[in-house]
Amino acid sequence: MLFQLELCSLLPFPLLLRARIGTERDYLPNYVDVATQAGLTAKTVVAGHESKDFLLSTTGGGIALFDYDNDGWLDIFVVNSWGLRGFPKGEEPTNHLYRNNHDGTFTDVTAKANLVRSGWGQGVCIGDYNNDGFMDLFITYYGKNALYRNNGDGTFTDVTRESGLLQLENHWNSGAAFLDYDRDGHLDLFVSNYVAYESGLALYDSDPSLVGVQSPVLHGPAGLQGSKNILYHNNGDGTFADVSKATGIANSDAAYGFTPCVADYDNDGWPDIYVANDSTPSLLFKNNRNGTFTEVGLLAGVAVDENGGSQGGMGVDAGDYDGDGLLDIIKTNYSDQTTSLYHNQGNGYFSDRTFQAGLSGQTSSVKWGTAFFDFENDGQLDVFIATGAIYPPGLGGRHRKRKEEEGKKILYRNLGNGRFQDISARGGPGLLLPRCSRGAAFGDIFHTGQIDVVINNLNDSPTLLRNQSPSPNSWLLIRLVGMRTNRAAIGSRAIVEAEGQRQIQEVRSGGSFGSQSDLRLHFGLGRAHEATRVTVNWLGGKQEILEHVPANRLVVIREGKGIVGQEKF
Repeated sequence: MLFQLELCSLLPFPLLLRARIGTERDYLPNYVDVATQAGLTAKTVVAGHESKDFLLSTTGGGIALFDYDNDGWLDIFVVNSWGLRGFPKGEEPTNHLYRNNHDGTFTDVTAKANLVRSGWGQGVCIGDYNNDGFMDLFITYYGKNALYRNNGDGTFTDVTRESGLLQLENHWNSGAAFLDYDRDGHLDLFVSNYVAYESGLALYDSDPSLVGVQSPVLHGPAGLQGSKNILYHNNGDGTFADVSKATGIANSDAAYGFTPCVADYDNDGWPDIYVANDSTPSLLFKNNRNGTFTEVGLLAGVAVDENGGSQGGMGVDAGDYDGDGLLDIIKTNYSDQTTSLYHNQGNGYFSDRTFQAGLSGQTSSVKWGTAFFDFENDGQLDVFIATGAIYPPGLGGRHRKRKEEEGKKILYRNLGNGRFQDISARGGPGLLLPRCSRGAAFGDIFHTGQIDVVINNLNDSPTLLRNQSPSPNSWLLIRLVGMRTNRAAIGSRAIVEAEGQRQIQEVRSGGSFGSQSDLRLHFGLGRAHEATRVTVNWLGGKQEILEHVPANRLVVIREGKGIVGQEKF
């Protein structure tokens, strides 16, 4: 707090006044973990070795929020993992799909949905690749990925082979995102890759005399063979083709890629791709609008920190935190490193605002899943970060005692003046529970107008954070349905104006840390009773403007038809 006050004293008077007002707000959320009561009980299992550390046991943990059965309620998909030793028959770890029962509880429908699968699961993303109105599921693996087609009857079919996505060689696949990079109305697929496959099970012998000392793997993947990202083009007939070389995606140097975040960073109407890399400069692929990309991360200022150093990039999200109409980037990094906040300058360049924004604290933990989201519905995007030790509990090898702060959640309140305030210790008991967290997904799970958070924890059951002290502010939830644009409207943008504020959000697949948040767009409206104007910029280039949209409800906007449905929560 002293550090914040010293910085505030250097601000011009109008900003100083706003900063003081912001820090004196009375409202605080009360996030409580309700996972057990909700029925989210299955553990994500990572089984290690009795005396050795290996890199593969540190990654994975994707999680998704999506409405798989189109009943209007968010369901939860949890990516599971595997181990170096075998499992008894019938006790093998598997992914889990939880159906929302509409009463605060969930039912495990994994087997019924035909989604039982074991392996080294990593990340997950959602998209309607065949434009049939049902969300399909893509899961990345250490090994070979999987595409599940949603049959529309509560079940899925593994179509990896017939879709052309069955990889001939094993890869250490990490994050993924559906996108329509050429705006042809069909969702393409981007897959990021981490270390070369053969390095995943590289073992580091433990020396009993060095207990408490970091093993080489804890210094990151430096020195190991890197990988390149993959872009698949949707042929429009249910199949995909690898176009990584033809599009320029494969032109970048081999790196250690974790999470892609697709967004229109330069406001030209075409989706660009940012990739958070571990121990190598992060990448920004600018869409050239002709079917190719140019990697501009270093030039744009989003590849390294403000001192030019590479970071251990893990998770990433994009959002307009200062309301200037441009999408900024939040990136989580390794321990002893700050979170990165890249402010979009609007001229193709970003500036590192991490320290100026007050996000330079909380460096002791490894930071993973993250998002810009408005927990108090005041129209200002706040920041959430999940943290967790590099190795999950319960493994053998040379593992350290858990630090007191490891695994707690980080919550930053947006003060509305370009700065954030750390309220982690005052945001409710759910934020203080230590877990070995990885992916985090965000959405209104309980139909309350508030954003809930679901987190995948290694060697533990998930966390489900529900705000038990809802903000009194208004909100608006928007579901976009494309017609000429891809049906899921991924890449389309909504601009909401209310009480002099102007907010922008895009429908996004992937992000956080190998995870998927709600495809619906949530806007806080403050004390407004309506959005005076909602502008939808469909990815294909068309625009629709809607006036006087009432607050505190879900509205469904179909391309070319305006509002076709409303529901008050």
